[in-house]
Amino acid sequence: MSTSLEVPDRLELVMDGAGLLAGAANVIMQLSHPAVGYGVVESRVESGQIFRHPIKRTRTTLTYLVVAARGTDEEKEAFRNGVNRVHAKVQSGPDSPVQYDAFDPELQLWVAACIYRGFEDVHRSMHGELTATESEYFYQQGATFGTTLQVPKEMWPDTRAAFEEYWNKALADVSIDDTIREYLVSVAKVEFMPAVVSRLFGRLNLFFTTGFLPPLFRDQMHLTWTAKDQRRFDRTMSTIGAVSRRIPVTIRELPYILLMRDLRRRMRTGKPLV
Repeated sequence: MSTSLEVPDRLELVMDGAGLLAGAANVIMQLSHPAVGYGVVESRVESGQIFRHPIKRTRTTLTYLVVAARGTDEEKEAFRNGVNRVHAKVQSGPDSPVQYDAFDPELQLWVAACIYRGFEDVHRSMHGELTATESEYFYQQGATFGTTLQVPKEMWPDTRAAFEEYWNKALADVSIDDTIREYLVSVAKVEFMPAVVSRLFGRLNLFFTTGFLPPLFRDQMHLTWTAKDQRRFDRTMSTIGAVSRRIPVTIRELPYILLMRDLRRRMRTGKPLV
């Protein structure tokens, strides 16, 4: 995406692999919109269900992030086509508690907004606040999280300030009922992975997930969070950030680099991308 803003020196931190710690929190934010939540929970696309195919679903989700952020126009189009074939099957039925359609650009805008907000939150927790120039630059780049699918460029709020207005208004639609909450708690505890993984890392992942959630989403999830928890979270993320800044960029970005290599291999060999 073209922009007249000066490129910040810390641009590479946007794809810091440590940001994966916030993955479940971002999923919760996205699915907190009832139409998105039920679109995922009720999805008839068996191959995309995380509790049936956890590795595949995780790969697809993370690949979308790196393609949207770093992919070429050709790669974005190829991935879009793959996602579209899946999304064509994701529509509400007569018994669905809410109406939804995975092609709805308003819902995709919400998902893209959550993804962008998540990148900001990760950066803030690890490296501190962005400067005004950095904030606007990263924000303009963030439009690609929506435009890679069906969100027209003109739907992405023009400025970071306009995005904040959109975000605050969109929060009125946040509502997590018992069905979606139960699903999301299981995701946060990594219960979609083998039992030994959940036992070893479930509690820790729930801690990071709760820490990355803004208060509104935390309350909707019925998750407790104390001032002591916040201090522990802040210290931990600050330490991770300090370590991350001393690691070469290629190492920090390794998960995303590997995902892009996998995508390009799949494109070369004609394998499904989604």
